[in-house]
Amino acid sequence: MTPDNLAIHAINVHKEYIRDEFHVLALADANLTIQRGEFIALMGPSGSGKSTLLHLVAAIDRPTQGRMIVLGQDLQQLGDKQMARWRNENIGFVFQTFNLIPVLTALENVELPLLLTHLGKKERREHAEVALRLVGLDDRMGHYPRQLSGGQEQRVAIARAIVTDPAIILADEPTGDLDAHSAEEVLTILSKLNKEHGKTIVMVTHDPHAARYAGKIRCLEKGELLPEGARPADWEPRA
Repeated sequence: MTPDNLAIHAINVHKEYIRDEFHVLALADANLTIQRGEFIALMGPSGSGKSTLLHLVAAIDRPTQGRMIVLGQDLQQLGDKQMARWRNENIGFVFQTFNLIPVLTALENVELPLLLTHLGKKERREHAEVALRLVGLDDRMGHYPRQLSGGQEQRVAIARAIVTDPAIILADEPTGDLDAHSAEEVLTILSKLNKEHGKTIVMVTHDPHAARYAGKIRCLEKGELLPEGARPADWEPRA
């Protein structure tokens, strides 16, 4: 595996949170390589470090120790402003709770990341429309979040995540608040983005059915990234 083929390379990544006299170990010496174009599911019980690892990849947080190299960029070398710019250009993030702004339409929500780019108003609008068409919401562009179902809100969130054409999409429990039908639609879209558009996808999930859409599953337990194929000994995934 050559560096050019690597999307994500975590090297002895350690994350510890210090709150007053308490030290919370969230991730211990994690080593992970993900190739460009892979679809990886991160699984494990609550508190195992899944979301922590995702936030480190997204440059939302910094490791206490170790190196996080994403798309060839050592994130430790970036200042806060550089990191925010890098994240906006390279990472699309899909949250469990959608995080849409209620007073903006679907189209306006999707446009938001483009406000940090050099694009003009017309170009931003065109890019947002393309992203919404890609997730099948051609007829909902002018709707507000309150006028959409949960599944439609999540599809708007996915459109917002892909509107800047990022190389990596990170999804944190993207189907956690959805019914079975809506979850299937969202997972199908993520699979399409991976297979047809070459996006590298890392998805945190508790759902074994959702994980089956991924090409590879990696599990965490008590802050430890387990070897490929290993599962937590005392963990029963949610049906």
